[in-house]
Amino acid sequence: MKFRLHNVIPVPLADSPLSEKSLWRKETEIDCSAITIAEAPSGTGKTTLLSVLYGVRRDYEGQVFMDEADIRNFDVEKWGEIRRDKLSVVFQDLRLFPTLTAFQNIQIKNDLNPSLTEPDIRAMAEELGIAHRLDAPCGKLSLGQQQRVAIIRSLAQPFSFLLLDEPFSHLDDTNSRKVVDMVMRHCKKNNAGLLMTSLGPSDKFPFTHKISI
Repeated sequence: MKFRLHNVIPVPLADSPLSEKSLWRKETEIDCSAITIAEAPSGTGKTTLLSVLYGVRRDYEGQVFMDEADIRNFDVEKWGEIRRDKLSVVFQDLRLFPTLTAFQNIQIKNDLNPSLTEPDIRAMAEELGIAHRLDAPCGKLSLGQQQRVAIIRSLAQPFSFLLLDEPFSHLDDTNSRKVVDMVMRHCKKNNAGLLMTSLGPSDKFPFTHKISI
């Protein structure tokens, strides 16, 4: 699995000056088997890039190819299959259901293509220090707790590529290290890569690739 960007520029950035290193308006390949970091200041399109790759934003010029197929041609059913079987994501705004419990938020994803048992989910929550909050509504959790729920949810499916949008913004170093261990373990299990956005340099993952935005 791979992505190729051909002269892509998000519409909101069309009139903005671009860094010479920026991937925008170029021919860029993203290796979905690699551990990649995309670092850049705010406002340069990090979140937009992940949203485009995940198919939830279409406001861009140029073309984005997944395995040489233009993703603009994918219908709702095709995107549903891709998000169920190949792509998983942790959004920056998390997109949890606030009235559902933490466990229910995770189980919704797991039900689409079951890959975890209930004991698996509870063990992962224990590992990340939120087992005691699994039965609480997500709207009642702290942002750090919600972020860990979203991370577990992203791992509750098979995937070939994991998209992480600033996944440590509400976590301390100890919890960040626990998340890294868990994510890398599941990437290895799925023979998958990941792309993480960051405002600056990060040593949290053993990155093999770096892209500039």
